[in-house]
Amino acid sequence: MIKFEIVNGALNPIKDLKAIYKILVKIKKIARRAKLNFKGLSLNPFFWLDKTKKHILSFKNPRQPFTGYQFGLVSLAILGVICFGINDLSDFNNSLKNSGTVFFNAFFTNPAGLTENSLFAGQNSALALETPDLKIIDDNCVCGISTPRVLTTKVLGDIFGDSVQGQNDIIEYAVQPGDTIASVAETYDISINTILWANSLTKNSTLKVGQTLVILPVSGLVHIVKSGDTIMQIAKKYKAKTEDIVSFNNLTSEGDIYIGDILVVPNGTMPQNTTSIGSQVPVASSFFINPTEGQITQSLHWYNAVDIANKCGTPVYAAAAGTVQRVMYGYNAGGGNYITILHSGGIVTYYGHLMTIFAKPGDVVSVGDRIALMGGGKGMSGAGISTGCHLHFDVRGAKNPFSVYYIGSKIKYTK
Repeated sequence: MIKFEIVNGALNPIKDLKAIYKILVKIKKIARRAKLNFKGLSLNPFFWLDKTKKHILSFKNPRQPFTGYQFGLVSLAILGVICFGINDLSDFNNSLKNSGTVFFNAFFTNPAGLTENSLFAGQNSALALETPDLKIIDDNCVCGISTPRVLTTKVLGDIFGDSVQGQNDIIEYAVQPGDTIASVAETYDISINTILWANSLTKNSTLKVGQTLVILPVSGLVHIVKSGDTIMQIAKKYKAKTEDIVSFNNLTSEGDIYIGDILVVPNGTMPQNTTSIGSQVPVASSFFINPTEGQITQSLHWYNAVDIANKCGTPVYAAAAGTVQRVMYGYNAGGGNYITILHSGGIVTYYGHLMTIFAKPGDVVSVGDRIALMGGGKGMSGAGISTGCHLHFDVRGAKNPFSVYYIGSKIKYTK
């Protein structure tokens, strides 16, 4: 290892003086072969080579400004010394007596203690600075430049990947004058029964202008997974194919389902005397807390959800104690990056359009634990279908506590 100390304006090597001197002489010879003009450097150089080897680099006139050539030669020499003499960048910090942050930040002080997730946001660790790129500014200074946002590999995969958007989305349609169930079904190329089952309607139901209809992307029905469900049982119940359910819902296998998951069952048939796709259990008014602060920008919509808008980066908290089930990144049928949490009684909460996620599947969270940061900004990775920063808060298996709020209502924490 090569160590340095600053003494009276000169950079004095403590060890391996001969090696450093040879490197600098070699650099000068190479420059001469390239026929570079050394006249200005020899007459009034910013630094000079001391053949007595007492001072390899001596600063003659610290107030003399750098020229582009001089700065380049000094930088090349110093970087050469670092590359040849330092085994670890963290050692360079420790080798300087006047603090360890001359060139590199504290990220380099303990490389041995880093884990594979140390560069990213984790639930149990603070954010660590990413490795900076060193840039030369105006030929006379070095600046470390880092990215302003921490991105996980999964989010990067969403940015550069080939996620299919729109084909398998469940959408909502506002009934227009003259619409009938049959005409809407024809417009979206799905069966009449598909609209009836998805909206808990009957053949005798009539539509009203402005009424919202849930439209599935394919003929069939929707099933909300309950405790004990399997793909095989679901397929048998609705007379559908297991492989169609797995493929259409982008499941990794038949076992890749959790309580509260909303599954589209392609070409499924609803059993007789069954009209509702989900049931709600009563809960105490204090069961949920506010998952975030902001303003209600969309009242109850698919599925049993409200939108709470605020600045991107606003903290999102677990609305009740439970266990994290899914942590998903990407488009995800328009929901963007999202988390689902299983609570007592089989109730599941869904948090969509997230910028950063701190939880992982299997984490046990307490009510009020910070689990994510609000996202959904235009052009933001993992935003899904979103027109601005907000949280899509969905409750499955119970009444959404915000279903009684009007658009524009303020959601705040009470002290």
